[in-house]
Amino acid sequence: MNRKTVYLIMAVLGAAVPIYFFIGFFGSEGFDAIAFAQALYSNGASSGFASDLFISSFVFWIFMFSRKEGPKPWLFIVLNLTIGLSLALPLYLWQAEASN
Repeated sequence: MNRKTVYLIMAVLGAAVPIYFFIGFFGSEGFDAIAFAQALYSNGASSGFASDLFISSFVFWIFMFSRKEGPKPWLFIVLNLTIGLSLALPLYLWQAEASN
C-alpha cells in the first residue's frame, strides 16, 4: 500500500471517529459550545489531550503557511476547526502527495 492510500484511509478514519463521538455528545447535550469546552477540560487527562491537540494544530497551521508549495491551507484549517486534526493532517498530506 502506498503512502497516498494510507493518508486517504487515515483521513476517512480521522473524520469518522471524531464525528461519531461528536454526534453522541451533541445528541445528549444539544449544540452547547460552553458545555463542549467544559467537557474538554473536565479532568487532567482530557485537558492534556485537548492542549496537545491545540498545540499540534497550531504547529500544523504554521507548517502549511510556511510552505511555498502544496495545497492551499484554508480548507484544512476549516476541517481542523470543525472535525479535527485527525482529518485535516492526513487529508493535507494526501493532497500534497497527489500534486507530486
